[in-house]
Amino acid sequence: MTSGRHESGTDRIAEAAAHIECDYVINVQGDEPFIEPQMIDDVVNLLYNDDRAAIGTLAKKVTDIYEILSPHVVKVVMDDEGFALYFSRAPIPFHRDEWSDLNNIVLKGEDRMIFKHIGIYGYRKEALIHFSSLKRSRLEEIEKLEQLRALNAGMKIKVKETTFDTFGIDTKEDLRKAEAWQNISL
Repeated sequence: MTSGRHESGTDRIAEAAAHIECDYVINVQGDEPFIEPQMIDDVVNLLYNDDRAAIGTLAKKVTDIYEILSPHVVKVVMDDEGFALYFSRAPIPFHRDEWSDLNNIVLKGEDRMIFKHIGIYGYRKEALIHFSSLKRSRLEEIEKLEQLRALNAGMKIKVKETTFDTFGIDTKEDLRKAEAWQNISL
């Protein structure tokens, strides 16, 4: 058991990792029950193959308007090398010229690369412990996304596009969707 004073699962994992000899720590979020084994391997490989990455995670291209607009679906934008620039609950990147009315969003062409974040993280052990010691950032407090604390501190988060689809279970509707999805998978 870890301390009851932790504010997040990441803090609990950091406490446990401090007592384990390892290079990497993988955190599969509890509200993401459909993570596939290959996704875990992909996150490990992000860290193994790029020394600049303190943290690794996955994202999936999304074209569903509900997911794009939902504050329960975290979106991510990356630079040309696959490093996260920002995570948000808002639709990002925001297509100013086409999306003047959020009630009438139309996606046009393959250039509309919108990615939802998948709730799995890989950390270099030392990066995880450092991350856990940081104070919450202003952006983290606003968006309620702890990965913004890492970006604010200059930590590099490498993101890989995955072909696997999954979703977090954050609402009763998500739970119903998960139950239906599991019945289809069986």
